[in-house]
Amino acid sequence: MKLGINNTHIWLPYTQMQIAPEPLPVASTSGCKIKLEDGRELIDGISSWWSACHGYNHPHIVAVMEKQLRTMPHIMFAGLTHEPASTLAARLCSIAPSGLNKVFFGDSGSVAVEIALKIALQYWRNIGKPHKDRFICFRNGYHGDTLGAMSVSDPEKSLHKAFRNSVIKQYVVDIPSDEYSFAEFDSLLTAERNNIAGLIIEPLVQGAGGMKFHSADTVAEIYRIANKHHILFIADEIATGFGRTGNMFACNEAGISPDILCLGKALTGGAITMGATLTTDEIFNSFLSNNPEDAFMHGPTFMGNPLACSAANASLDLFEKEPRLKQIEKIEAQLIEYLEQCKKSTNVTDIRVKGAIGVVQVDTTKIDVYALRQKFVEQGVWLRPFKDVIYLMPPFTISEQELSTLTSTIIKLTK
Repeated sequence: MKLGINNTHIWLPYTQMQIAPEPLPVASTSGCKIKLEDGRELIDGISSWWSACHGYNHPHIVAVMEKQLRTMPHIMFAGLTHEPASTLAARLCSIAPSGLNKVFFGDSGSVAVEIALKIALQYWRNIGKPHKDRFICFRNGYHGDTLGAMSVSDPEKSLHKAFRNSVIKQYVVDIPSDEYSFAEFDSLLTAERNNIAGLIIEPLVQGAGGMKFHSADTVAEIYRIANKHHILFIADEIATGFGRTGNMFACNEAGISPDILCLGKALTGGAITMGATLTTDEIFNSFLSNNPEDAFMHGPTFMGNPLACSAANASLDLFEKEPRLKQIEKIEAQLIEYLEQCKKSTNVTDIRVKGAIGVVQVDTTKIDVYALRQKFVEQGVWLRPFKDVIYLMPPFTISEQELSTLTSTIIKLTK
């Protein structure tokens, strides 16, 4: 077989293959740079879908993974365990919001959500309330591309509109924003509490649904109402976790401890795929009995993968040893200062910054955001605007100059 990049047999994600331009061949990555086969370098402003939080090829993560690769790259996780998984589970519980003491490993963010939904459903069945089998979710929400995750994503505005008649129907509502809408939300939960197993939300920032922000107070009030009605609160921190919003977890800023927490993306520093679903002792204990049918019958082949666990442990090392949260503070301040210039353009409708997230919302009658993708490449940066937003979620290790190049390019192309 001829070596080299040949796209004949490749089916790309989120892409209309009939009309899409050819994908760019990548030769290597390093730090915050993507090197193309033709020799060009691009500054990565989105961290490979928000995962490469320490930049690419961080020497500590590489060294730890190389050691693990030589020792044990994989072993099944049924009836067996290993030190990387044991250590990672303990470390995740130690840094997660209080009360989350059990970890179920998966192999991606979407799978972490599937696991969370199944745990919530079976929790109620195990304690004698099987009729609680639906979920509250929010418009503009996005929780992954698997079937259950699609059912709790926005059925109209997310990427899954084609499947809206094929997934289980859930309660889809707007995120409450004032006293009146919170009263309506409370009334809905009052009326449907006997049918609702759980509520799932991306705290503080809804990602792929349009980079929509909401306040910590809003998250806290949603949590309070859900808790009042004995509805499990599921926090999807696959995108927001590990410092992205300025705290280690977005739930920390809201001062809440969810019943279930979903993690992925930056969990391994973007080095390898992995997901994790954390739960409370109360939920875990509901699965303990002498009845085998009460057990949680779920087990991805690569769950607890030693190589992924080692990468995640190495990533946590870096959060402990290097000033990541301080770096995020600096990124936030620079984004606020530099993106402010976009407000001068009549093509821009809004600017939003939260932690290491910068969003420039544009008037799509004046700017074709999808056409901008090629223009960004021509300027030496890698950004993937969608819908009506150009967003930045750079590695936390990005230099001031690299970030300045990203922001100045956005300013230039939105004038």
